[in-house]
Amino acid sequence: MAAPAVQRSSAQQAAEQGILARWVTRLLQGLIFLIITLGFSIATEWTGMATGFWDEAGTQHCQIMLEQELSVLNADFRRSVIVEQPAQFARRFADNFYNLIFRKTGIESLIIALAKPTPGVNDGSFRQRLRHYYQLAQDYMLAAMLITQVFAVRLAVLVLALPAFVLLGLMGLTDGLVQRDIRRWSGGRESSFVYHWAKKVLYPALIMPWILYLAIPSSIHPNLIVLPFAILFAMSVRVMASTFKKYL
Repeated sequence: MAAPAVQRSSAQQAAEQGILARWVTRLLQGLIFLIITLGFSIATEWTGMATGFWDEAGTQHCQIMLEQELSVLNADFRRSVIVEQPAQFARRFADNFYNLIFRKTGIESLIIALAKPTPGVNDGSFRQRLRHYYQLAQDYMLAAMLITQVFAVRLAVLVLALPAFVLLGLMGLTDGLVQRDIRRWSGGRESSFVYHWAKKVLYPALIMPWILYLAIPSSIHPNLIVLPFAILFAMSVRVMASTFKKYL
C-alpha cells in the first residue's frame, strides 16, 4: 500500500516540477526575445545612421520616432482596461526601463564622465583615449539610448493591447462553439485538417505583433499592427472551436 502512494506522490511532484520548469523556460525565452529585439532595433538604427539611409542626420531620426510614439499615446490611448491613464503608464514604464538599463548599471554616469572632463583633474592616457573614442561614437550611443526609450514605449503599448486579444479571442471562441453545436446537430462533416491548420496560425498571430512593432525602424500607429493580428487570432480561435472534433 505504501509503494503506490509513494509512486503517486513522486509522480505528482515530478509533474509540478515540470510545470514550473516550463514556466521558467517560457519566461527566459521571453526575456531573451526582448533582448534580441532591442539589439536588432539598435543595430538597425546604427546601420541607417552609418549608411545615411535616414533622411534625418545624427540622432534626429530616433528623436522624432520617440516624439511621434508619445504623441500617438496622448492622442489615441485615453482609456485602457489595465490602467486608468495609458499615456502616463507608458512614460513611467519607459523611464523605469531606461533607469534599469542605463542608470542602475552606471552606463549613464560613464557616458557623462567621458563627455565632460572633470575640471582640475589630469586624465590619464587611457581615459583620454576612451574620451576620444566616445566622441567618435557619441551619436551612436545617444541613438542607442533613445531607441531603448522607443522600445520601452512600444513594449508598454503592446502590454496595453493585450485585452484586445483576450476580448476578440473570447468572441471567436463563443462564435466557434455555437457553429460547432450547429454542425453537430445538423449532421455536418468534421475536419481535423482545418483544425490543425488553424492551430498553426494561433501562435504566430500572438508573436508577430511583438516582433514587428518592436523591431520596425520607423514610427507607425500600433493599431495598424495590433488589430490585424488580433483579428487573425480571433479567427483562428473561432475555426479551432468550430472544428474541434471531441466532445467538451
